Formats: sequence, C-alpha cells, structure tokens
Amino acid sequence: MLKRASFLTLSTFLILSGCTADSQDTEDDVTRWTMTHISDQSHPWHETSEVFAELVEEKTEGEVVIDIYPNSQLGDEVDSINSIKYGATDVTITGETLEVWTPSAILMATPYAFQNEEHKQRVIEGEIGETIEQDIIEDVGLTPLFYMDRSPRNLTSNFPISHPNDLNGFNIRVPNVPLFLDAWEETGANPQVISLDETFTGLQQGMIDGQENPNDLTESNGFYEVQNYLNLTEHVPSWIYVVVGNEQLEALPEDQKEQVLEAAEEAETYAQELMEEEAEEVDENLKEAGVTFNEVDQEAFQEAMLPAIQDNLGEEEYELYLEIIEEGNGEEESE
Repeated sequence: MLKRASFLTLSTFLILSGCTADSQDTEDDVTRWTMTHISDQSHPWHETSEVFAELVEEKTEGEVVIDIYPNSQLGDEVDSINSIKYGATDVTITGETLEVWTPSAILMATPYAFQNEEHKQRVIEGEIGETIEQDIIEDVGLTPLFYMDRSPRNLTSNFPISHPNDLNGFNIRVPNVPLFLDAWEETGANPQVISLDETFTGLQQGMIDGQENPNDLTESNGFYEVQNYLNLTEHVPSWIYVVVGNEQLEALPEDQKEQVLEAAEEAETYAQELMEEEAEEVDENLKEAGVTFNEVDQEAFQEAMLPAIQDNLGEEEYELYLEIIEEGNGEEESE
C-alpha cells in the first residue's frame, strides 16, 4: 500500500505553511495566479505556458497575470495539485497522476490503448475525453483549461531491451501512477516511484537502471547523458492538461473567465503545432547525442502489461478502455 500512497512532501509543507494563505492575490483590480510545473524552460510545455500567460494578460488587459515557476521549483506534480487544492498556487500541468484522485484519469495513459495519433485525438475531443474532464472538475477540484499532446513514452537504458525477458531485475523509475507500477512489474522489471527532478541523479549514481518518458522529457532532462539506448516501446501515447483550481476560476468576473478560456483555446492550438514541429527535432537531437534507437517487440510488451490494466481499471474505466480499443480496431479494419 505504501507505493500507492500520496504524501505531502516537505516542499508542499513549505508552500502551505508560508506567509501567503491564498496565492490568488488581487491588488488594484489585478488578479495574480501562480503557475507551477515540472518541466524546464527549454521544454514545449513551458513555452506554451508562457504563450498562455501572455494571451491571458493581453485579453484581460492586464487584469489577470500568471507568474510561472517551472522545473519543480514549488514541488513535484503531486505537490502542485495539492497546493492548488489548498489555495497556495493556482495553475499547473498534470495528467495521469490525477488517478490518485479520480479513477478515469488513468485512461489518459493506459498502455497500448490507441492505434495512432488520430485515434487518440478523437478520444480526447470526444465523449470519453469529456467524461475525464468532468471527473477532474468534480473529483479533484481542478478545471482543465486545455490539453497538450504528448509523444509516446519510451524506455531508456544502458543496454538494448527488445523484449520483456530482458527486464529481469531491471530497476526502472516511474511516476506515482499505480498502473505504471503494476504494468512494469508484470514485465519483470522492478519499478520505483521517484520524482522527475531526482531521476537524473538516480540514473547517474546507478540507483536505477532506466526510466520511461516521452522523448522530449528524456531530452530536456538530460537523461541521454547517462542512458545509451532509447527502446521504442511506445507503450503509452498520452496527453496532459493545463488545469486551474475551480475556486480560482470561479472567483473571476464572468468577462475575465471567458477571456481566460479564449486564451486557453488559442494556447491549445499553439501547443499542438509546437509539438508536431519539435517531435522530429527531438529525435534527431537524441541521435546526434549518441543515443541508439532500439526496436522492440511491442506485442510482447502489450501482452505482458494486460493483466495490470485489468487489475487497475475499475469496472466503468475498463468498459471505457474497451470502447477505445474497439474504436481503434474498427478504424484499422476500415483501412
């Protein structure tokens, strides 16, 4: 049970026990929101966050200002969610970690659920995506403003891993997502929950043997400096939300709320275009840095992880998962 628990870390404690009880400061009719996220300044998430903040300030004529703290400055992803819930910050970027609070969020990162990017986008923007967003609003107290696409998660290592049989005793870093823990256990690996900002040190010092993330995070966090292989498991194609606290959003006058939502819509378009532009560049940068891209037996990984999917998804979530699979299979047959 310990591995599934979510704790307020010291950084969250420091945030919540600080002098400012409410981060949504309003002075001279200006509302200042604090936004925090885990990626560094070179990552597309941060660039999109800056664009979103600029759009919000422009559309509200300076009446809503967003101050951004990247690179886990105010804590990791769980810290950030908790700090919004307790009113210490206002906006963050989050995804499947929301499963800690609402079960349907795991559908954002269920292994091998999507046939391709088009299939994934239809799910995000369709009824299942709407269900997930509503659950986040009701169960977590956060409102998704817009989503950003993510490249598929891949496994990195210092020797080629082509099949689950290669993972016996392999110590792998995973985020605090119970399904990820169980899925990698099913492959034979030894998963460990470690915050993203501590992963490089863990790899460098040999405390862990590898990690799994989209290629852009592998590049922006410098994991390629201490990992030689990028194994193309592509096990989780997913997306992530920029979210704001329900109370913070509702506290805005109606016209400002509409302007923030307009800015969010434009930022979403910007994020998708940026992701497409940078995905190929990221891969080239990793290859130039000496990382070897290794093809794997994806069907073997999918088969190995299936028991974990069945065990971790509740009845409703598993039904939605089967709907996603069925839609993807129908698309494949029609082609």
